[in-house]
Amino acid sequence: MSIFSYNTLKKILFKLEPETAHTIAGLGLRSISHCPTLLRLITKQNFITHPMLQQEIFGRHFQNPVGLGAGFDKNGQYITSMPTMGFGFTEIGTVTPKPQAGNEKPRLFRLIEDNAIQNAMGFNNKGSYYMLQRLKKLYFFDYPMGINIGKNKITAEADALDDYELLFKAFKNYGDYIVINISSPNTPGLRDLQNENFINAIFKMGKEITSQPILLKIAPDMEPEDAISLCKVAVEAGAAGIIATNTTIDYSLTKHAKDFGGISGALLTDKSYTLFRAIGKELYGKTLLISVGGIDSAEEAYKRIKAGASLIQIYSMLVYKGPTLIKEINEGILHLLKKDGYSHISEAIGSDWR
Repeated sequence: MSIFSYNTLKKILFKLEPETAHTIAGLGLRSISHCPTLLRLITKQNFITHPMLQQEIFGRHFQNPVGLGAGFDKNGQYITSMPTMGFGFTEIGTVTPKPQAGNEKPRLFRLIEDNAIQNAMGFNNKGSYYMLQRLKKLYFFDYPMGINIGKNKITAEADALDDYELLFKAFKNYGDYIVINISSPNTPGLRDLQNENFINAIFKMGKEITSQPILLKIAPDMEPEDAISLCKVAVEAGAAGIIATNTTIDYSLTKHAKDFGGISGALLTDKSYTLFRAIGKELYGKTLLISVGGIDSAEEAYKRIKAGASLIQIYSMLVYKGPTLIKEINEGILHLLKKDGYSHISEAIGSDWR
C-alpha cells in the first residue's frame, strides 16, 4: 500500500479530533489552490467528464453530476480546489448574516462502526461579509457553485425572514443558485420554519430580490406525505428545485449515536433514498431535484438519478472512502448508463417514473 494512499492518511487523521482533521484537510486544499501546476495535475488525475455526463442546468454547464454538499466549505475557502477532488460543482455555506462561533465543542463525532458522522456544529461561519469578500476574488473562476444560507442562532423565529432577506440581497449577484436551509437540526427552532406560511413568504420575498434560482433543502425526518406537500408548496411559490435531504435526528439508527446533532453518512442512506424517491415520484419533471445523504457508490448515485435526481451531492462518505470516491462514482455512472443502453444521463434521470 502506498504511503500516499487515503487509507494510510485516514489512519493518521482518525487519531485526531474530527474538527482538527477537517481543518488539516482544508489547509491541504488551500495549499493546492496556490500552486497552479499541482492544481492542474491533480485535477487532470481526478476530474471525470464525458459528453454523456454533461448537463446545462440553471444556465450553467455542469461537466459531471457529482457535487460537494454544503457544510464542508462553510466560508468559501476551498472553491478553487474542488475540481482537484473531481467534483462537477460545489455548494458553500451554510452562511449566516453575522459571524457566529457555532455550538460548544465537542460537536463533531465519527461513528466509525457505522461509517457515519454526527455533527452539532450550529452554522459556525465567518458571516456574510467575509463570504462576499471571498466571492469577489473569483474573477476568472468558471465553476458551478451554490450558496447555502441560514439564519443566525440569536435571531428569533419571528424575525427569521429578516435574516434571509439580508442574505438574498448580499448574494444576489454571486453563485449560480441559492439554497434556503431551514432543515438543519443544530439551530434551535430552525426546523419549525418548515411550514407552508414561511415557505410561501420566503420564496415570495426571495424572488422579488434576486433572479437567481432558489432551492429548498429539506430534512429526512418528515413523513413522506408531509415532505411532498411542503415541496409542492415551495415549487408553487417559485422554488427552482428541491434538495433532499439534510441530516437526520433519528438516533434509533445506531446505539453509538449521541442524543443531539444530526447524523449523516451510511446510516442516512436508506432513509434519505426512501424520502427522495417519494418526492421524485411526485415532482420529477416539475422541478429540479438534487439528492444528498449517504451516497457512497456509483450504484447508490444511479438509484437517485433514476428516481429523479439531476445532480447528487457527497460529503460525509468522503471521510471514510476518500476523494477517489468522486472519480469512482462518475466512472461508475458512465458504466451504468452504457449498460442500460443510454446515450446521455438525461435519459436515466427519472427513468423510474417513465
